[in-house]
Amino acid sequence: MREVRIKDTLSGELRTLPRGEPVGIYACGPTVYSRIHIGNARPFVIFMLLTRFLESEGYEATLVINVTDINDKIYEAAKDASEPSEEFAKRMTSSYRQDTDALGLGRPDAEPLASESIEGIVRLISELIDSGHAYESGGDVYFRVSSFEDYGKLSNRRTEDMDQGEEAGSASLKESPLDFALWKAHKEGEDTSWGSPWGPGRPGWHIECSAMAEENLGQSFAIHGGGSDLVFPHHENEIAQSQAAGHPFARIWMHNGMVETAAEKMSKSEGNIFQLSEAVDRYGREAVVAYLISGHYRQPLAFGPGQMEQAAAGVERLRNFFRLQFLGGWEGEPNPSVVERRETFLNALADDFNTPRAMAEVFELVAEANREDVLGAPEAVKEMLKLLGLESLADPEQGGDTEAEALLAEREEARAGKDFARADEIRDRLAAMGWEVRDSSEGAKLVPKA
Repeated sequence: MREVRIKDTLSGELRTLPRGEPVGIYACGPTVYSRIHIGNARPFVIFMLLTRFLESEGYEATLVINVTDINDKIYEAAKDASEPSEEFAKRMTSSYRQDTDALGLGRPDAEPLASESIEGIVRLISELIDSGHAYESGGDVYFRVSSFEDYGKLSNRRTEDMDQGEEAGSASLKESPLDFALWKAHKEGEDTSWGSPWGPGRPGWHIECSAMAEENLGQSFAIHGGGSDLVFPHHENEIAQSQAAGHPFARIWMHNGMVETAAEKMSKSEGNIFQLSEAVDRYGREAVVAYLISGHYRQPLAFGPGQMEQAAAGVERLRNFFRLQFLGGWEGEPNPSVVERRETFLNALADDFNTPRAMAEVFELVAEANREDVLGAPEAVKEMLKLLGLESLADPEQGGDTEAEALLAEREEARAGKDFARADEIRDRLAAMGWEVRDSSEGAKLVPKA
């Protein structure tokens, strides 16, 4: 069992996961008010693959990714769609699962819904009221921020820079502007509500995750993850809620950087989204996964056609490697360089889940094996790719050529329409992906470049 270290946002230090202890991981999932974009997929991919790696090292890992299906934004989106909010949320939840299924990484161990966690949410809010950390006002319930001495320890923000956003609630009902809503009284125009000791209403966003995390992983667990945009107020408030109730909560806070277009965070509110389903359809699921792990998870990741085409070219290079290699058995001891690169690969993943460094080892081993026979290289590359969710590249004839075939068809349409400039542009793009186009009397064919 390898020593695994993760950068903890709270302490700013690399923290080691204790060997032999269960590793519970809670990652904040989507608020289902629309189809998810490729930026939403980054934490899904990171934490699915982290769990896969930990299990391969012998850790008992459990991954929980929630779905927020009660939220102000869902009411608004459902109204715009002329659909009951409950049905709208169910439809968007189904779309989210369908879109992430297309990544081919499997499912988390648990995917709790906020709408199915009301009992635990109400219980946690009641604990906070009983201990003096929360108060009821006009049917709402608010967390009393001044009662939690360590508030702000995760984000390190000054009080004047703190904005509770959509969970701020009604200023006239609060003791302090910094207090945030745990429970919201039912309002006119809202078509769902749940019963509570404070009257009908619905939970606030932050309390949902505290309750769902604890219900599935216990009051103390190893890792809480999500996008860096959640550090404040969402994760700051989760810490305050749970620890004010006397629950230890997460020991390590692990945050991934945002996917950015032109140095701006990809978000639905900014209108610069690129849906995950569109990305998979256009570039293939392997290229999407390879793109999302191409940078260190803690850093922002630039998004655009150039980045996606580079990822697509990389996966085609790996497919071509297996097309040109005979994947036989382990006949004798593998070459020392294979052993060394495999070890460096695994150490990179163990050192704050450094996927770009790990991928570099894969490509370096592939380059070495393309120059000369390296005993054990194909088997090692296949094993390494499995930990990165790219094991299908080792079976290149199984549906991996969707984008290339689509581009070839587009090239033929361009040639038929005498748009030869476009046809040449597509040919060059295919070449960058590792394909040679050969025209014959039987039509154009794709041939892997040697």
